[in-house]
Amino acid sequence: MTRVVVAGSANMDLVGIAPRLPRPGETVLGTEFLQMPGGKGANQAIAAARAGAQTCFLGAIGSDSFGVTLKARLGASGVDASRVRIVYGTSGVAVIMVDTRGENSIIATPGANAAFTRLTDQELAAVREADVLLCQLEIPLETVTEAAVAAHAAGTRVILNAAPARTLPPDLLDAVDLLVVNEGEAATITGRGRDEPRALLDYVTRAVLTLGAEGACFVDRDGTDLRVPAFPVQTVDSTAAGDAFTGALAVAWGEGRPLPDAVRWAAAAGAACVRRLGASNSLPMRSDIDALFATTP
Repeated sequence: MTRVVVAGSANMDLVGIAPRLPRPGETVLGTEFLQMPGGKGANQAIAAARAGAQTCFLGAIGSDSFGVTLKARLGASGVDASRVRIVYGTSGVAVIMVDTRGENSIIATPGANAAFTRLTDQELAAVREADVLLCQLEIPLETVTEAAVAAHAAGTRVILNAAPARTLPPDLLDAVDLLVVNEGEAATITGRGRDEPRALLDYVTRAVLTLGAEGACFVDRDGTDLRVPAFPVQTVDSTAAGDAFTGALAVAWGEGRPLPDAVRWAAAAGAACVRRLGASNSLPMRSDIDALFATTP
């Protein structure tokens, strides 16, 4: 079984739904409230575990009740959360207001995620022993860099989902084996057009550009330029589809699949995710991914 370590964020999403968003100083009566464990790191760890990997999550949660729920969700999803740090104070929280048109306003506070710095010897050992390290950018950039450099030096493959978008330091880029970004994130990194995936190769040796309903593109410095169409499914909710894609991609590559095939399998995971409502609860099992992947022409 392939071993995936995910170093990233864990948040509690507090979602209020109302007919319209309130103006400053105004109270609007809502119609529904949802409390959902999330965070890109935790979502991708659950996605990797459900896709069949032995998965370990490295991150930080608060000493509040949200932290208890976040760790419980990881464990119940088959993720090894034994190394998760508990930091005195609040967990990461996203307060989200959504109207009936799908417009939203979000306040995201990192909470304990901001305290996930200076990796311990135990955490670094987990990184070095993994087949794949998967990181995002919702934790301090220096932590991502430290983990990636250690993994690269040990021969562990490094996948970076560079979200949310920001400028990346050269020592981090040098340690990345595969970059995964959407069009907006790619434009931030390259300063060029949104649909120019080969521009990413000025920074990394391999990259996947996700294109939403249009699928994905995989490019590398050996000349590969592969377009993978999206699987035709009925979309219910696209939340966490990117996390399903990236988690499954880490598993498939760690298992030794050629990257073009791994990207196709990851696209099936993303498509399987959008058929259900929610975030971490919508992340597909391996059997769901395989069933959809089998429909590939």
